[in-house]
Amino acid sequence: MLMDPSFNSSHQEQQQEQQEQDQEITTSNHSFQMRQLLIRCAHFISQSDFLSAHHLLSILSSNSSPYGDSTERLLHYFSSSLSHRLPSNSSFVHHHHHHHQDNDDESRIQSCYLSLNQITPFIRFTHLTANQAILEGIEESGMIHVLDFDIMHGVQWPPLMQALADRFPSPMLRITATGLDLTFLHKTGDRLSKFAQSLGLRFQFHPLLLLHDRDHHRVIPAALTLFPDEALAVNCVLYLHRLMKEDVRVLLHKIKALNPKVVTIAEKEANFNHPLFMQRFIEALNHYSLIFDSLEATLPPNSRERLAVEQVWFGREIDDVVSGEGNKKRRQHYERYESWEIMLKSLGFSNIPLSPFALSQAKLLLRLHYPSEGYHLQILHDSLFLGWQNQPLFSVSSWH
Repeated sequence: MLMDPSFNSSHQEQQQEQQEQDQEITTSNHSFQMRQLLIRCAHFISQSDFLSAHHLLSILSSNSSPYGDSTERLLHYFSSSLSHRLPSNSSFVHHHHHHHQDNDDESRIQSCYLSLNQITPFIRFTHLTANQAILEGIEESGMIHVLDFDIMHGVQWPPLMQALADRFPSPMLRITATGLDLTFLHKTGDRLSKFAQSLGLRFQFHPLLLLHDRDHHRVIPAALTLFPDEALAVNCVLYLHRLMKEDVRVLLHKIKALNPKVVTIAEKEANFNHPLFMQRFIEALNHYSLIFDSLEATLPPNSRERLAVEQVWFGREIDDVVSGEGNKKRRQHYERYESWEIMLKSLGFSNIPLSPFALSQAKLLLRLHYPSEGYHLQILHDSLFLGWQNQPLFSVSSWH
């Protein structure tokens, strides 16, 4: 009997498809099992059952690697951070322990920030949306004073400068910028001044050194003198989560007293501030699963930038949430949008709705630089949310 060759090939295709599906199911089952092990291990640690935790960490560490797929990489950072909670006499020392010691390596963190800005849309999205809110909030004032909390490299501001130069006949921009390193602040100021010069924009830069994040009490409002007709914008992009809740209240109260035209706030959509360790752990696991999946989908498997960003940036964040016990020890106090909203409204702030233009601009950013099915944007509570696979990751809102 002669077989139809097309039947034969389609049969082979079906078989191959079936094998691929089986493979996918096996992989997702394995990921699910490993994730459950990780949660059980965290539970043992929360109960001080270090022997059982130790046993599970051995299994987890042999199934994890900073170079593997997104699940293996996630397991690597979470099991490594869990191992830091074991008593110091424990024999379990996680392979690849090094990212923990890099906490104070400021220059690696700073260069990693630039990679993070390149390979993920998170920072660009927050900057772009906050800038749009500032432009809309200052209305028709060609004189703007921005108070920027932790300016870092200042990458947020060139697009705003460009927009001001395009929009107004002779605009003036002053930036009062806080940071923890004066040399670094001056470098950022010089770069921005050069850029302003190339645009013919009148520009002044005022560095404000904070000895540590809690220092903001001392600098506001003493350091801020406004010119007549100058519109004040206060920029808190990915900043408030570094402060304890009572400090955030004090800071926002002082900001309100300055009577700014607009206050921009951007934060992660995650609650790492829960008093119970297991709640924080599961919340962090869910959040970083999404982030690692998004990196997996948008970057090649052997991307060196991704490895560095996961190690230096996300690895440090995970370590902070998982291994730091007690509010004072942890550097990050992320809350969801609703918590910030309640606090802002209780201090007399009102939400300024973000415009449809802010949304279309963010859509364009994703389409041009991060073309992936997984990212999505939505406007909720008059604020803009960026998410992955229908789970929100970051929010940007605007207040006065």
